[in-house]
Amino acid sequence: MKHITRFLSILALTAALLLAHSGRAQATAYVIADSTTGFILESSGGAKKLQVASLTKIATAMVVVDWSQAKGQDLSQLATVPDSAAALVSPGGVGFHPGDRCSLRDLLYAALMQSDNQAAETLADHVGRSLGGEAPVGSFVAQMNALARRLGMVRTRFLNPHGLDSLERSAPYSTAEDLARLASYAMADSAFRFHVSQKERKISVTAATGESSAYLLRNTNELLGVNAIDGVKTGTTRKAGQCVIVSAARTPESVEKEGKVFVTPRRINVVVLGATDRFNFAASLLQRGWQHYDSWAAAGRPMKGWKPAR
Repeated sequence: MKHITRFLSILALTAALLLAHSGRAQATAYVIADSTTGFILESSGGAKKLQVASLTKIATAMVVVDWSQAKGQDLSQLATVPDSAAALVSPGGVGFHPGDRCSLRDLLYAALMQSDNQAAETLADHVGRSLGGEAPVGSFVAQMNALARRLGMVRTRFLNPHGLDSLERSAPYSTAEDLARLASYAMADSAFRFHVSQKERKISVTAATGESSAYLLRNTNELLGVNAIDGVKTGTTRKAGQCVIVSAARTPESVEKEGKVFVTPRRINVVVLGATDRFNFAASLLQRGWQHYDSWAAAGRPMKGWKPAR
């Protein structure tokens, strides 16, 4: 039975690789990057400005996480779903109603795992009120863009915390290269990694009437657990198409020199934008990415001049 399972896994991976190279599972843009250094191992259209849908919520989550750590704020505190969230309900969402209360921690799970737009709006409204200004969500989005500038995401503009591109006069945008920087930053945070690595999670919602209910979230990332993938996020809109970022780590490399042990983390991130079959394509890129990584590491991890073998 084990041999059959292993054979089927190899067969599925081979099919994914053939599909990617056949041209039937391509993307508008993609990047394969080393998560530790940010070095790009392979890229196509990586600097092209595109709509990125709910991949935006990675920035939303990190503004919340950074705020909680900097201000000593407990993520168990309750936030109230604002009236502005009423227009953001989606078929795959939790189904929050204005006046519902939910912890920041559970809202992060909802936004990251099940890509709930109302959860992202509620996080932005709650944290934005602590930042000051007449428009809480606007103040929060300003922090998202400040984070982008700090990370060197020079071709990124966030306009809202959820990533919908049909509600704005001018669409928000980013690039595969910029999102690779964001993914590296986010996956370096243990709290964020834990949130995006969960396949299922039960959250609690308290209605305005005081009645509490539980909701079982299911992660939209179908690749979780496959080939050590432990994140990151999916996104889909009509303008953005199918988008996904996946991340996987291997055992850190340990090298002893002159009595000292040097440990190098090994993690790569794959960003796929505007794909026709995001999960198969991302899986094939991850496989190729590790081959590139091994070659790059063997060359001493140079930050300039290295190119993948074709």
